[in-house]
Amino acid sequence: MSQIDRMRVFLRVAELASFTAAAQSLGMPRASVSTAIQHLEAELGARLLHRTTRRVSLTQDGQVFRERAQDLLGDLDELTGLFQREGASLRGRLRVDMPLGAARDHVIPALPDFCAAHPELELELSSTDRLVDVVREGFDCVLRVGPRGDSSLIARTLGHYRVLTCASRGYVERHGAPRSPAELAGHRLVRYATSFGGPADDTLEYVDPGDGEARLVALAGSITVNNSDAYRSACLAGLGIIQVPAVGVREHLASGALVELLPEHRPPPMPVTLLYANRRHLPRRVRVFMEWLAEVLRPQMIEGGE
Repeated sequence: MSQIDRMRVFLRVAELASFTAAAQSLGMPRASVSTAIQHLEAELGARLLHRTTRRVSLTQDGQVFRERAQDLLGDLDELTGLFQREGASLRGRLRVDMPLGAARDHVIPALPDFCAAHPELELELSSTDRLVDVVREGFDCVLRVGPRGDSSLIARTLGHYRVLTCASRGYVERHGAPRSPAELAGHRLVRYATSFGGPADDTLEYVDPGDGEARLVALAGSITVNNSDAYRSACLAGLGIIQVPAVGVREHLASGALVELLPEHRPPPMPVTLLYANRRHLPRRVRVFMEWLAEVLRPQMIEGGE
């Protein structure tokens, strides 16, 4: 392992404050990570990390070295790609995360051409509805639908998804279709929670066409789910009302399995955002992938968030 590679290992350990987590992130044995750090410290003649049975932290020398190493490796990545043509094949590992629906319906079907154009790129695609920790989990970029979350990250808004209020045909036949938010009383919703034991969303949101203000209506719910597929499936089964990006239910609306409710009182559009860590130099493979992803998702966006 070269000194540059050992520096990259050190930065991952410093980011995650864990030899084990760094090893998993890098796809290396933990012993190899530990050995790399030992060799780097021996080369430098300085102790970079405090090690205890519970945690790993930077020494004062480690903090200084981390800052200089980040700049050095950023400059090296930039220099490596300086003379590459913009259309040249990408190399290295790229770890990204996005919602399950976006990955399944739009990104993965379009990936064969992208991967064929960049056969030396190692793509790790996480598709989950939980909010991953971009830095601690080693993601190069993540796609978020809805609130962006961590404000320390750089955000690039790609557009907005139109959001609809929906129920199944069977639910409407049994309970009727509310014609205004005031008629939602007595209706039930499918509740969504990012994790059980925490708060679940028990409200429907709508925009009042009179003043353009967003308002909330609290409703009872008979079931709580924690992923988007279950959320949609529970609605299709007639268990309650949901609010969901239109892009995820188009086929069900076209077939009549789902019915849009309150079309004059739609919820505010959801922003679709790319997030990535604040780096002096963003690797070319990340920049190219984000541009490609923006083009793949562009047809699903609505103009100006309207």
